[in-house]
Amino acid sequence: MPAFKTLDDLDVAGKAVLLRVDFNVPMADGKVTDLTRIERAAPTIRDLTAAGAKVLLLSHFGRPKGKPVADMSLAPLAPVVGAVLGGTSVAFAEDCVGPAPRAALDELENGGVLLLENLRFHGGEEANEAGFADDLASLGELYVNDAFSAAHRAHASTEGLARRLPAAAGRLMQAELEHLASALEQPKRPLAAVVGGAKISTKLDLLGNLVARVDMLVIGGGMANTFLNAVGVDVARSLCEHEMAETAREILAKAKDAGCDVVLPTDAVVARELAAGVATEVVSVKAVPAGQMILDLGPATAEHLARRLGDCATLVWNGPLGCFEVPPFDAATNTVARAAAALTGEGKLLSVAGGGDTVAALAHAGVLNDFSYVSTAGGAFLEWLEGKTLPGVKALEDAA
Repeated sequence: MPAFKTLDDLDVAGKAVLLRVDFNVPMADGKVTDLTRIERAAPTIRDLTAAGAKVLLLSHFGRPKGKPVADMSLAPLAPVVGAVLGGTSVAFAEDCVGPAPRAALDELENGGVLLLENLRFHGGEEANEAGFADDLASLGELYVNDAFSAAHRAHASTEGLARRLPAAAGRLMQAELEHLASALEQPKRPLAAVVGGAKISTKLDLLGNLVARVDMLVIGGGMANTFLNAVGVDVARSLCEHEMAETAREILAKAKDAGCDVVLPTDAVVARELAAGVATEVVSVKAVPAGQMILDLGPATAEHLARRLGDCATLVWNGPLGCFEVPPFDAATNTVARAAAALTGEGKLLSVAGGGDTVAALAHAGVLNDFSYVSTAGGAFLEWLEGKTLPGVKALEDAA
């Protein structure tokens, strides 16, 4: 695991702390529809304010492409953040650099919170321009990164600031890195990975990294059809990347050389179309009727996977096993996810999940809060699983 400083290594009393958070939250009609990212940042904010810091919140929102866009302002979030913090008054600065945040900071008391305007209203943020990073750094005395979800981007607020101020990881960043390290870098074995989703072409780096690290790799979703096709199975009208057959065979060969057991479905739920209420049938994957599509793993496969997890000590999960958004094609994902959650609750399994539709799939299965850790980081979570270096994490490591 990378060595980095945490809040426990900083003396923040009376100091201005630049706290990078990810408040790129979903909104509709000017209102936040999902508070998860704000709620996950709250422990770090509370710890800093309780210690007497002046907390300046830095975040991006949307893709304004380097200039102000009215409906991408962070202003509406200030009262929302205050409410999540239990009624705290959160001030707002109409810019993130220049006289506006400086004036607001001058008015801020120890233990106060100030939300700065959208970082991406300036092109220097995404370009990681030295001048913009210098301007941001001039506002604070310490830097804390609590936005793992943005750590795969070398931006001024994620990489540049950590090289200009004493830097540490916030509580969310710390938890994310510690759980990922427990899952992949120093795991208890056997280590299993469940990977679903539509296409292997979007997850080649992920699969290539995992087969060299895990003891068992479960492949579901549309990806499984591509692997079945690669080993000679006729998947009829199922979603399948036929042009990726040779690549799939190469991944299987690499897995065999590494001693990784790749588990493909043996039965499947098929239908003529993906629609609620459509007629379905459970068949062997070797007997998919012409004109039908595989839309979920079959019950025998799901039960087999649930049993196999009982022999594992660690699980990494990315992606649903079927078209879970349309019942009954959620059955396999629900069965396996609930088995993993039960084993986690019994203390028999460390379970870490994230990326893509994973959060929605686990929430649908009713087990979102029953895994050891569920990351909402999306792209950063995937790049970590792919074995890539994340600039925001590397900067914290270098700063330590």
